[in-house]
Amino acid sequence: MADHYSERPAPGAPDFLFEDHKIVGSTNALCFERARMGHAGGLWIRAQEQTEGRGRRGREWSSPTGNLFTSLLLVDPKPADRIGELPLVAAVALAEAVDKAAGTLHLVELKWPNDLLVNGAKLSGILLEAEVLADGRQAVVIGFGVNCISHPPLSLYQATDLRSLGFQVTAERLFEALASSLSEMLYGWRKPGGFETIQKNWLKRAAHLGKEITVRTAREEISGIFADLDARGHLVLKQDDGGMRTIYAGDVFLSGE
Repeated sequence: MADHYSERPAPGAPDFLFEDHKIVGSTNALCFERARMGHAGGLWIRAQEQTEGRGRRGREWSSPTGNLFTSLLLVDPKPADRIGELPLVAAVALAEAVDKAAGTLHLVELKWPNDLLVNGAKLSGILLEAEVLADGRQAVVIGFGVNCISHPPLSLYQATDLRSLGFQVTAERLFEALASSLSEMLYGWRKPGGFETIQKNWLKRAAHLGKEITVRTAREEISGIFADLDARGHLVLKQDDGGMRTIYAGDVFLSGE
């Protein structure tokens, strides 16, 4: 259950609103609640702890106190036909926020589409969800979970946290850096051709570029060389026959993992 909420300007991004909670079920779910109640968007919700945190494909996301759990509600974000690019926008913004908060330079690599890795271990998860509201508006929520002081034993991936890596970064400090970074990223993304810069910055941090990977989709496993991102941020695989295949969604593994 969320405590009584009040909005104030978001630390690091005063053009956005901010709610801070002790315990919630899910910051993503709470953002959707606000949207259904008529909120205009541009709202960050952060919680010290989540009891029903989740990752992509409904996977549980461990949410103990001390790590960062936050979500951003956008309502009718423009350009609407490019919302599919937002996971990569969010990933680059978070990567830059980690560097800013930890005082590092390119500490993290990015695993497509939006996982942050350090030495191959997962530092964070980003979950983007969308819903058409009863009044026809579209609510888009970008949820972030970052391991600041602890990490769970994940079954699919090795995990890590900033404290284990030697960086003392509080959830509050990282949130402020993220709110500032994502505000700047969204401003640039909205401009014509704005995704090109974000795509280049994503590729500079790409963990598996040029390597043989396997992508598990809902229906199949596909292997090949991670060759590039297309203009919309989809993964381009070079297959054994030399042909290129575009992947729109899936989980990426190094071949042999």
